Amino acid sequence: MNLFGMMDASGEAMQAERVRAEVVAANMANAETTRTATGGPYHRQHVVFAADSGDTRFLDSMSTAWGAGKGGLAPGSGLASSALVSSGLVSSAPGSTGNVAVAPGVHIAGVVEDPSPPLRRYDPGHPDAGPDGYVEYPDINPISEMVDLMGATRAYGLNSSAVQAEKGMIASALEIAKS
Repeated sequence: MNLFGMMDASGEAMQAERVRAEVVAANMANAETTRTATGGPYHRQHVVFAADSGDTRFLDSMSTAWGAGKGGLAPGSGLASSALVSSGLVSSAPGSTGNVAVAPGVHIAGVVEDPSPPLRRYDPGHPDAGPDGYVEYPDINPISEMVDLMGATRAYGLNSSAVQAEKGMIASALEIAKS
């Protein structure tokens, strides 16, 4: 992967974290929403990330290097792939038959609704109260939502720092090329 490829991966991660932060903000904003357009209380949303499959040239070079330095982990043996997966350097592609794919980026696979049932609170004076006096509220914990938001913010900032570092490397490379 070249420098611009790393910048693309960081950019995709920043977009994914922005969506995650927006979903968390929507969850927080609707924490007390008891009636939606579809009827019933708001349901918490979750963002599902998925890894992008990338170029396998990196995997091939790692397999070759591991085969030379780890006592016979040849690229075609399957042992190199297992060692790379177990080490966390690469991830196994979903639905593959033992093939390993490099995951250079991330994208949003979807935003799913939390299946947990709503919380019931006794409030007979509420306009959405049932005949028993209970109101159904979304099952949203503000503390866990804030933790998710802090994680999204931190990941966004780290990817932004990576983009800045990559820009510095490109500028340095251009300066070297000038001289």
